[in-house]
Amino acid sequence: MTTTGRRRPGRRPGSADTRGEILAAARKIFAEKGYDKATIRGIAREAGVDPALVHHYFTSKEGTFVAAMELPVNPEEVVRLLLSGPREEMGERLVRFILTIVSDAQARQPVLALMRTAMTNEQVVGMIREFMIQALLLRVAESLKIPPIRMEAAFAQMFGVVLVRYVIQLEPLASADAEELIELLAPTIQRYIDGS
Repeated sequence: MTTTGRRRPGRRPGSADTRGEILAAARKIFAEKGYDKATIRGIAREAGVDPALVHHYFTSKEGTFVAAMELPVNPEEVVRLLLSGPREEMGERLVRFILTIVSDAQARQPVLALMRTAMTNEQVVGMIREFMIQALLLRVAESLKIPPIRMEAAFAQMFGVVLVRYVIQLEPLASADAEELIELLAPTIQRYIDGS
């Protein structure tokens, strides 16, 4: 019996760049609908693929957003890292994590591009805000049983440090040693977390 002309079940036999097509669709859907209203089904529909294929490549909506925006980290990994270890050392973990990520020029570029775009594009601001709140800040705040505003303040402080260090390049902050900055910033970030 010949199988010529019969379609095998399963994923569509997509083009060589099905992943790229999904990412292009995801960028479009996130830009049009924002993070909150975008869905895996909508992204799959736009790309002309089954939603299972989106899950295959990116696992979740968060993973799809991270890949589409070329972010250097997945929020699940960030949440896991921040919540590992003693609570009284979380400020240091957060500062060290962010400064380590942005110290790598290749990882820093998409972060800085998003920051610059967010400062001039309301649509991008909304998308990033929704993503940060849902995928990261609320999850950490709920796990620590603290008001979300404390986590928002901690991230805002670090956002400002990254902006001044890498975009504005204000000295001596721009060339300060990372360990010196960790020592300087960790107690402040910890105060946001502890509420003291």
